Amino acid sequence: MEAVSLEGRRAWVTGAAGGIGAAICARLAEAGAEVVATDIAMSDALAELASRVPLVFKPFDLLVDVQLEACADDIERSGADILVNNAARFDMGSVLDADLDQYDRVFGLNVRAMYRVMQAAARGLVRRKREGSIINLASQAGRRGEALVAHYCASKAAVISYTQSAALALAPNGIRVNALAPGVVDTPMWDRVDALFARHENLEIGEKKREVAAANPMGRMGNPDDVARVALFLASDLARYVTGQTLNVDGGNVLS
Repeated sequence: MEAVSLEGRRAWVTGAAGGIGAAICARLAEAGAEVVATDIAMSDALAELASRVPLVFKPFDLLVDVQLEACADDIERSGADILVNNAARFDMGSVLDADLDQYDRVFGLNVRAMYRVMQAAARGLVRRKREGSIINLASQAGRRGEALVAHYCASKAAVISYTQSAALALAPNGIRVNALAPGVVDTPMWDRVDALFARHENLEIGEKKREVAAANPMGRMGNPDDVARVALFLASDLARYVTGQTLNVDGGNVLS
């Protein structure tokens, strides 16, 4: 089997400052891709990575329409052979208390911005007559609803559906579109998730993290590089006949 090489390809990664985003940037850059990372602001993890590998950082807030359009225009104009749609927002609330403001924020980033950025990357590839790989970050939460996570679960289910539709639409152009569905991954975002569960379920801080780790078939939470390795596979020619799929990266939480 050939070594994984992304030499000569430009990869855009949204939500790059988070744990999973920075890990994906690292894997793509180490494989030779020219990485363009975008987020609201640079994180320590991303800054450290930029000191070791070639990486361009561009700040965009994808919940602000003018910045979303600026990001999309940049991607379409400059070209993205690989797009990793990782920017996402988590919030908690059942159908009794998750209001429409929360809906607008969660769907605005997880679905609306995801779709617009995917569209821009696809248009750029078609115009340049280039094949490419688009990877959308879904979640195990998109596989089924959860009582306290109504909007987030629904938003990630929408990511899976858009991935399938885009894969079918773009297959004639040689553009592959897949999704990743991480399970519980130990990142700063999950510290926030843990705190929200502590408040809603009257738990101690850290208790939810311990609970989900113990319940996992592999006996642990994932780490960002577990997800980044699968993103690298989907970005590469090793996955040249894989499209329209949502790959679970969850230690066996969801069997499909």
